[in-house]
Amino acid sequence: QVQLVESGGGLVQAGGSLRLSCAASGSIFSNIAMAWYRQAPGKQRELVAANGPGGKVYYIDSVKGRFTISRDNAKNTLYLQMNSLKPGDTAIYYCAADSRRIGVYDYWGQGTQVTVSS
Repeated sequence: QVQLVESGGGLVQAGGSLRLSCAASGSIFSNIAMAWYRQAPGKQRELVAANGPGGKVYYIDSVKGRFTISRDNAKNTLYLQMNSLKPGDTAIYYCAADSRRIGVYDYWGQGTQVTVSS
C-alpha cells in the first residue's frame, strides 16, 4: 500500500516558478518508478515527467528545459521544480507510483492545482 500526498501548487504569473512535492508512505519508495501527471480542463491526463529508481528520467517535450523531476529517498519525497511557467501549464498535477514495477502507475495522489496567469 502506498499513499501519496501532493503539495506546493498555487497561482503564479507567467515566467514564475513553483516546486511541487509528493510525500509517499511505505518502505518501497526508493525501489519504484515515480511520476508527475497533469490534467487540464477538457483534456486528457498526460505524463509530464517520470523518475525511475536508478535515476533515469523522462520529460514530455513541452516541459524540457523548464521542469526538473527529482527524488529524496531518505525523505520518501518526489519533487517537480517548474520554472518559466506558461499559461499552458495550468492543470491539476498528480503524483503517481508504479508499486508493482511493471510500468503501470497504480497509486495516485489527490492532485494539486497549478494556475499560471498571463
